[in-house]
Amino acid sequence: MNSRSLALLAATAAGTIYGINHSIAKDLMPQHIEPYGFIVLRVGGAAILFWLISLAFPNEKVDPKDWKRLFICAIFGMSINMLMFFKGLSLSTPINSSVIITLSPVLLLVLSAILIKEKITLLKTSGIVIGLAGGLMLILFGEKEQFNAPNIPLGNLLFIINATAYSIYLILAKPLTAKYSSITLMKWLFLFAVIINLPIGFNEFTKVEWNALPMDVIFKMAFVVVGTTFLTYLFNIYALKELKASTIGAFIYLQPVIAVIFAVIVGADFLTPIRIIAAILIFTGVYMSSRKPKELA
Repeated sequence: MNSRSLALLAATAAGTIYGINHSIAKDLMPQHIEPYGFIVLRVGGAAILFWLISLAFPNEKVDPKDWKRLFICAIFGMSINMLMFFKGLSLSTPINSSVIITLSPVLLLVLSAILIKEKITLLKTSGIVIGLAGGLMLILFGEKEQFNAPNIPLGNLLFIINATAYSIYLILAKPLTAKYSSITLMKWLFLFAVIINLPIGFNEFTKVEWNALPMDVIFKMAFVVVGTTFLTYLFNIYALKELKASTIGAFIYLQPVIAVIFAVIVGADFLTPIRIIAAILIFTGVYMSSRKPKELA
C-alpha cells in the first residue's frame, strides 16, 4: 500500500471515529460532564498520551519562527473547534451535528482558494457539490428526533463556527506537516491546547463527581479522549502529509453516514430510503473530491 492510500485510509478512520463520537459524546452531556469541562478532559488526556509516545521517537527542535503558527493552530484546531462543537452538541442533536458540519469542505475549499490560492478543479468542485447534496438530503428530508436539545438553532450555529475553525486549522497546519513529524506537532499543539482551554473549562471540569461515574460512562469518556481526540488528530495530521487540506475536509461527509449506521446498530435510530440515497451521494462526493489528477500521479 502506497503512502497516498495509507493517508486516505487514515482520513477514513478519523471520519469513522468522529461519526461514532456524535452519539457517544452527546450521551455524556450535560448529566455527567458539561461541554467545556469535557474539552479540558479531551486535550489534557491527549496531551499526556502524545508526550508519553514522543519519548519513543527522536526529539525534533522546533524552528523559533514556527511557534506562532503552532499556537494559532492550537487556537483554531484544539480550542475554538472543540469548544464550539461540544457546546453545540449539548444544545442540538447528534444527527444535526453530523450533517451540518458537512459544510466544512465547502468552507475549506473557499478558504483554501483565498488563503493559499489552491486551485479549484472541476472534479473537486463536483465532488463537493454532490457530497453536500447528500448531507442536505439528510437535513431536509431525513427523520429527526429532538431530545435533550434545549436550543437547536444556537447549537447549529455553533456547529458552523466549529466547521470554519477546523477548516482554518487544516490550512494553517499543512505547511508544518512538511517540516515536522506527526508526533512532534501533536505533542506541542495539545500542550498549547491545555494552556488555552484550562481557564475556560476548569470550573465545569471540577464539578464532575468522578468517584460516582458508572463504568460505562468512564469507557465512553475514554473513547472520546483516546479515539476522538488522540487517534483522529494523529490520523488527520498524518493524512495532511500526503493529501491537500481540501481533500481531507471532504472526508467529513463520512460522518453523517457513520453516525446513522452507529445509531441503527445501538438501536437509537433507524434506516430509511432517504438515508441510503444520501449515503450513496456522500460517498460519491468523497471519492470524487479525493481523486488525484492523472497528470499529477
